[in-house]
Amino acid sequence: MIFTEGLKSNSDFSKVYKEGRSKANRYLVMYVRENGTDKNRLGVSISKKVGNSVYRHYFKRCVKESYRLHEKVFNSGLDIVVLARTGAKGIKYRDIESAIMHLMRIHKVCSK
Repeated sequence: MIFTEGLKSNSDFSKVYKEGRSKANRYLVMYVRENGTDKNRLGVSISKKVGNSVYRHYFKRCVKESYRLHEKVFNSGLDIVVLARTGAKGIKYRDIESAIMHLMRIHKVCSK
């Protein structure tokens, strides 16, 4: 069973940005870095350019929920940071979920 924690500190995010691999699609940029543990850590970052605070919070909840629902297919021991691009303004849950799964397949960190 994979356990997921949240990435909280600025230094954790910085480490993933510097040492991780990045891939992008139309809506998201995803950085992935191995963390040397058996747990995954997920962080979400979204700029004020993408929407107001209500939409930004909705977006974060959608990213976390789509990750949680598909958590079993992901490899363990990863730090994952998801960044929203300005093109993500106003998109709905299904588009967010599809974009996350697309990036996970590109990064080859899932078995689907």
